[in-house]
Amino acid sequence: MKYGIVLDSLFARHNIPAGHPEGPQRIEAILQAVQRWNPSGQLVRVAPLPAQEEWILAVHTREHWQRIQGTSGQAVSQLDPDTYTSPDSFETATLAAGSAVALTDELLQGKIDSGFALIRPPGHHAESNRVMGFCLFNNVAVAADWAIRNSAIEKVAIVDFDVHHGNGTQEIFYARSDVLYLSTHQYPFYPGTGHFNQLGQGQGEGFTVNFPLRAGAGNSFYRHLFSDLVLPIVRQFDPQLILVSAGYDAHKNDPLAGMNLDVEGFGQLVTLLNSLAQEVCEGRILFVLEGGYNLKALSEAVVCTMETSMAPKTFPIGKKEHTEEYLSYREQARRVFSTYWDL
Repeated sequence: MKYGIVLDSLFARHNIPAGHPEGPQRIEAILQAVQRWNPSGQLVRVAPLPAQEEWILAVHTREHWQRIQGTSGQAVSQLDPDTYTSPDSFETATLAAGSAVALTDELLQGKIDSGFALIRPPGHHAESNRVMGFCLFNNVAVAADWAIRNSAIEKVAIVDFDVHHGNGTQEIFYARSDVLYLSTHQYPFYPGTGHFNQLGQGQGEGFTVNFPLRAGAGNSFYRHLFSDLVLPIVRQFDPQLILVSAGYDAHKNDPLAGMNLDVEGFGQLVTLLNSLAQEVCEGRILFVLEGGYNLKALSEAVVCTMETSMAPKTFPIGKKEHTEEYLSYREQARRVFSTYWDL
C-alpha cells in the first residue's frame, strides 16, 4: 500500500505567543514520532505546495485573503481572541491549504492509496470571511472544492471528528448539496455551533449533519455512533472522495476538551472510515490534521491513524451492549435526520 503524507518543519514557521496550545511544537512532536515509526507499507512523502490564490478564493472572500496576506512579514498580531499571525503565517497557511490539495491530487491520480496532510495552522473554524479558533484558511474546504472543480469528482463527504464543531466548514458548504459535512463534537462547547437543528439551507438542506455529544463520551459511544449513524449517512450520500478533519482533542488527556477517547478509540474510528471508503469510493480517503493539544496523545494518535490505515485490522471493532444513554441519543438523532436519510 502506498500511503502519502505531507509533513515538514516548514509548518513550524507559523509562530504564535508562547504558551498558546496551537504552537510549532505540535508539528515537531509529530515529526519525531514519524521518525521513530516503522511503517508496515510504503510511505510516500509529498512535498508541501503553496495554494494558488484561486483555490483559496473558491471558498474564502477576497477580503479574507487580503487580510491574511497583509500580515506577511509583520510582527505578531492578534486577529481574534485566540487566533494570531506572525511574519511567516500567511506563507505557512497557504502551504497548509495547498498541501491538502496536493495530497488530494496525488490520490485522485492514483499515485497513493490514501494519506494524511499533517499540516498547520488548522482550518475547520475558518469561515468564508472570518478567521477563528486558531484557523486562517479552511484547508479541508479548499481541498474538497478543488476536487470538485478540477477532477471528475462530483461529491465529497467531509467527516469531522475534532472535539470542536467545524463551524467554518459548515458555513462554507451550508447551501451546497455536492459536499456532505458531518461532524461529531462536544456540545455545548466552543464555538457554540453544531446543534442537531443546523441542517443546511436551500439546495444544501440535509447535507449538514451534526452530532452534538455530551462531555465524557468515550470509545464505545463513538464507535456505536459511527457504526449506526455516521457510516450509513455517508454510504447513502455515496461520495467519490472522503476527507476527514482529523482532530485529536477528543482524547481523554487533551487540555482543551472533556471527551474520553483514547488512542485505540481513534484507531477504531479510522478502521471504520477506511472500511467505508473501500466500500463506497474505491478507498479514496484522506485525513487532514485539525486539533489535538496534548503532544503525546497527538503524536501517538497520528501514528495510530497512519498505521491503522496501512494495516486496517490493527483494531478490531468488537461488540458491546448499548447503554440506555446511547440508545436514547440514537433515537433522538434518527428522528432529526430521518427526513433526509434512511436510518
